[in-house]
Amino acid sequence: MRLGPRAIAALVLISAIGVVAFGWPLLADAGSGLAHSQDAPWLFAALLPLLVGVVVAMIADSGLDAKAVAMLGVLAAVGAALRPLGAGTAGLEPMFFLMVLSGRVLGPGFGFVLGSVTMFASALLTGGVGPWMPFQMLSMGWFTMGAGLLPGPDRLRGRAELLMLAGYGFLAAFAYGTVMNLYGWTIVPGAGSEISYHAGDPLSENLVRFLAYCVATSLGWDLGRAVLTVVLTLTLGSTLLKALRRATRRAAFDARGTFDAPDG
Repeated sequence: MRLGPRAIAALVLISAIGVVAFGWPLLADAGSGLAHSQDAPWLFAALLPLLVGVVVAMIADSGLDAKAVAMLGVLAAVGAALRPLGAGTAGLEPMFFLMVLSGRVLGPGFGFVLGSVTMFASALLTGGVGPWMPFQMLSMGWFTMGAGLLPGPDRLRGRAELLMLAGYGFLAAFAYGTVMNLYGWTIVPGAGSEISYHAGDPLSENLVRFLAYCVATSLGWDLGRAVLTVVLTLTLGSTLLKALRRATRRAAFDARGTFDAPDG
């Protein structure tokens, strides 16, 4: 499903809000204080209507109908069910593989909404509701949207496509973990540590500490997520891609209704 101008505008707006939400502590001065636990409700309140706005814009621009919304619900439910299977074990989260393939087939706009809704549903399913949830929704939305922005959606098929998706999944799994680290790093205790965040310090110094923090705390976890995504994409990807493409053809997502005048 291709993006129209209104859907693009909605995605740009929601992404800009997300960048500010994640990155503002890096530019905060020493006396500003950190309020991620307080700003999370405001971010969530802004995120929900913007997600609805993306869907409405896609309906207006691309003819998205009830069949597509139903598929969104099914894929989000499957992704939410997959997440608890390995979330507590070395970062082995099979839902990431599903998000990569779904975003590839269904496009960036649908992918962003799917990623966000899946993370929201999984949080409700696992009891993982907290100030981190809207940040997870944004990160997963970007992750899935990125798969929809990969080149050659209409012509690249077979092994080459699977290798491209596996490579994207590997890199994007690390990117997801890094973005979420940016949220957690600014609020964890231990301001005296050499890898902790220091409000008001130069950006370059804090970025060096942040990279050290990622290596020390989450590199192994992100590696497990990345490797599992690659393995599942290369082994199951071809079958799932065919199933998703068959479902979209039957749903006729891109077909617009036409009305013919009666004969006579």
